[in-house]
Amino acid sequence: MATKAGKKRMSQSEVVNHFAEKYELKRAQVKELFEELANLATSEVKENGEFVLPGFGKLVLSERKAREGRNPQTGETIQIPAKTALKFRIGKGLKDSVIPKK
Repeated sequence: MATKAGKKRMSQSEVVNHFAEKYELKRAQVKELFEELANLATSEVKENGEFVLPGFGKLVLSERKAREGRNPQTGETIQIPAKTALKFRIGKGLKDSVIPKK
């Protein structure tokens, strides 16, 4: 997937390599760190409904109501059931540094 500047986004192995080089860790240690972060986020969201990642934002469970929708092929009205979704809310500091205020 290309970004605005035409560059490709960082792959998972590039992210792991970046942290391994920056903090002089083995790649396996960095992978283990990210796996533990994912496990912690999963357990916290299941237990508390949200997980805060300082400096980035937070993962939040969100309840979506049942609603009516349309089948795009036939135009037929269909019922979309209620469901629980997982959302990531960007922190204000990160948002302001990436998307400057107008």
